[in-house]
Amino acid sequence: MRRSGIASFVLWICLTILTLLPVWWMLVVSMRPRVKLYSKSFLIDDLYWDNFLAVLNSSTFLQYLWNSLIVATSNAALVCALGLLAAFGLSRYRISGGDNVFFWLITNRMAPPAVFLLPLFLLFTKWFVFGDFMLFDTKIGLILLYCVFNLPFAIWLLKGMLDGIPLELDEAARVDGATTGQVLSNVILPLARPGLAVTFILTWIFAWNEYLFAATLTSSADARTVTTALAEYVSVTGTNWGEMAAMAFLTTLPALVVLGFVQKHIVAGLTFGALKG
Repeated sequence: MRRSGIASFVLWICLTILTLLPVWWMLVVSMRPRVKLYSKSFLIDDLYWDNFLAVLNSSTFLQYLWNSLIVATSNAALVCALGLLAAFGLSRYRISGGDNVFFWLITNRMAPPAVFLLPLFLLFTKWFVFGDFMLFDTKIGLILLYCVFNLPFAIWLLKGMLDGIPLELDEAARVDGATTGQVLSNVILPLARPGLAVTFILTWIFAWNEYLFAATLTSSADARTVTTALAEYVSVTGTNWGEMAAMAFLTTLPALVVLGFVQKHIVAGLTFGALKG
């Protein structure tokens, strides 16, 4: 057992190093001037902050960052609200073809996002147009679009968690005269908070990191997210690797901080209801 424990510890150390190595290399590149960019050293020679200062002093970056915060937070809140209602219906009621509906939702999440790119572009530019307003190049468009991909995941996650809440609690509340809305708000919601927390966090990260649709369905700084800003450092004259690495590190940092603070809540939420017997 002791040798097995040591081997397991060494394995986890190696996996941790492999996981953090790209992040470390990104930080190393961001701390180098152009003349030292292609150095083979894996260490930070000097504290060169010009790349970070150039990014932070850019008004475009701050606008993109604000757009990402709005889109990711709004999408996560909307997905949690809709996902809880859908999961409640699938978990607590016998719906004709409910299993097929649930499987259909999951298959939508399994499809490659690139498959939907051209149809969505046509819908955003040709069909979802209301006078002078269109969903193309708007934060509202991205918020609603991300629901298409995040909502099936949220329903799948929350349904498993609601299945772990005893049905007898609902029946007891109804005996006391509670309505369906009161059962949901006073019984289900307090018990499902760990599940809602992990759903909010994961969907927020998915929306924060998304690049393909944000780059294709937006064209101005009013709607573009921070991940799309990385492509702006590639031009016909070359690639500004230092500032791109600094931008990538600053883009990754919020997600890493959030994951670090809520790691215990993620584990608790994912294991909620797992021991239902």
